Amino acid sequence: MRINVVTIFPEFFASPLEVSLVGKALEDGTVEVVLHDLRDHGKGAHRQVDDTPFGGGAGMVMMIEPLAEVLEPLHDSHRVLLTPAGSPLSQETLDRWATLDELTLVCGRYEGVDERVAEHLVDEETSLGDYVLLGGEIGAMAIIEGVIRLLPGVVGNPDSLESESFRSGLLEEPQYTRPADFRGWQVPEVLLSGDHGKVEEWRQAKQLERTRDRRPDLLE
Repeated sequence: MRINVVTIFPEFFASPLEVSLVGKALEDGTVEVVLHDLRDHGKGAHRQVDDTPFGGGAGMVMMIEPLAEVLEPLHDSHRVLLTPAGSPLSQETLDRWATLDELTLVCGRYEGVDERVAEHLVDEETSLGDYVLLGGEIGAMAIIEGVIRLLPGVVGNPDSLESESFRSGLLEEPQYTRPADFRGWQVPEVLLSGDHGKVEEWRQAKQLERTRDRRPDLLE
């Protein structure tokens, strides 16, 4: 798989792309991440990529021309704009993107991106949630990690991908490991019983309980 990232801060990705399973997947060729510096397509001596908005208003808007120069040659890729106005990112979305041969992530910045980019140059818009960051780079890195971990061979035990939060529409149950007793804080006895049927019942009950308490919107 190939993932393109369009950004004015390619250096942002240097360290995160080197560590853990992401770095390993890049090293063994499971995935290729290509960083496209939007400044290389900026206008004038200062490589300008933003300008004041028509109609007035605060902030600056990313210009369509530099983005068109980068995105049009990537027309065979699935192109995604990261913007607060996009659809909320979900596990279902990551599952879908992980099946693609090529994905392009466009990191918005400033007050926003010229709307004609969304209308004509990308296939989809997404957002990490109902809050605003300085730009789309953090969101892009979250997507990169979320997609790469789904690729075959990246996660050591693929069964773990099927039992995690959101797969069944519920949050995952609490997890414990050794020691069974720490400062008097005990692991639930059922997990030590060896009765797999009771353990599974406990897990299902805890998934429902945790989802009801923390994310009742998922039950709706």
